Amino acid sequence: MDKDELTRWALASGWQMLAGHPSLTKPRSPKEAIVRLVLKATVVHVEVKKPAGKWEKMTGAAYGDIQPDPDTGLPIGLGLDTITGFTMLMQDNKDRQVFARMTGGAP
Repeated sequence: MDKDELTRWALASGWQMLAGHPSLTKPRSPKEAIVRLVLKATVVHVEVKKPAGKWEKMTGAAYGDIQPDPDTGLPIGLGLDTITGFTMLMQDNKDRQVFARMTGGAP
């Protein structure tokens, strides 16, 4: 997967662009990013915001090492499937966006 493919996957999977990065937000504070993808020229990093407000790199990989899962589309090789609570956070963000569209509110 390349930078554009990862961005398209993220936005279709409940992520939103915050401060120039595809990001997941807190369930109770949907405007504050707590997980973000930092897409660089040759690599992508997954960063998590610590309670003190500092971003910490959790995992990263070169674009060539990342492939979409044939069943779920989840990028394999980036470690997203191994981060505890990640899939639940991603589903919560996606559900919130879908619900906001149904009710006419902003995500």
